[in-house]
Amino acid sequence: MATATFAAGCFWGVEARFADLPGVSATEVGYTGGTTSSPTYEQVCSHRSGHAEAVRLEYDPQQITYDQLLRAFFEMHDPTQLDRQGPDVGDNYRSAIFFHTPEQETAARDYVRRLQAEGRYKRPVVTQIVAEAPWWRAEEYHQQYFARQGRRGCAV
Repeated sequence: MATATFAAGCFWGVEARFADLPGVSATEVGYTGGTTSSPTYEQVCSHRSGHAEAVRLEYDPQQITYDQLLRAFFEMHDPTQLDRQGPDVGDNYRSAIFFHTPEQETAARDYVRRLQAEGRYKRPVVTQIVAEAPWWRAEEYHQQYFARQGRRGCAV
């Protein structure tokens, strides 16, 4: 098993989309990339902690590759929106890849270069590619939120 961490706006819909992928065995929503220890949702939403709402997932590289995860990540949100996704605005909704290994970093940077070279977006990709940071599990009511609500997720 391997671990990957992505931020692409509100973590409820992102988690639901990743959870549906074959080869992803577990998902968890939380906060990462900030400066506060043990942040709460309210602190993250206040834009004072610097954390992103993110999804950490466990996956089987024999069933789904990191490149396939990257493709899903870039298809589920607009990576050209700085510190926002749709109506959700703030640094906590930023687009970011928190790599866990040098191979993940290389794959993410190569993927972004390919997207830019293909001219897929009219604006530059602003997705941050940064080393994994301390992870803080979000409050229990955020975990598998859409699954518990009987919803499949939201279009971002």
